[in-house]
Amino acid sequence: MQKQTRKQITLYSDGSSLGNPGPGGYGGILEYKGNRKEFSGGEAHTTNNRMELQAVIEGLKLLKEPCDVHIISDSSYVVKAINEWLSGWVKKNFAKVKNVDLWEEYLKVSAPHTIKGTWVRGHNGHPENERCDELARTEAEKIKQGTV
Repeated sequence: MQKQTRKQITLYSDGSSLGNPGPGGYGGILEYKGNRKEFSGGEAHTTNNRMELQAVIEGLKLLKEPCDVHIISDSSYVVKAINEWLSGWVKKNFAKVKNVDLWEEYLKVSAPHTIKGTWVRGHNGHPENERCDELARTEAEKIKQGTV
């Protein structure tokens, strides 16, 4: 019996908030074999960290089957939580952890996948990170100006 190989997906993500808290947006790019899908959204009253994490959650929700997902983000909060902190948080039932609602949603949507996070420096010319930042800021600006 042949072992089924899972799709290798790259998920670029970024979040933004105008004021912390304030109007916020998230943006992301899913990439598979050279095909790209952009997505974005936002909230009226949120924080930067919430939008960083929301971008990852929304990207994972778009996947229709279990995949190997490489998340690339400029949020050390999101990357370190995924790679290092999350299992400890779960063991402690999220005691003294912020954004528990989103981390619980992340656990649900990430369950079928194998996930690894990589941190990249923001605003440093990384093309996909810059595009995600643009998507996130555009959403936050639309909310701020009331054009959503």
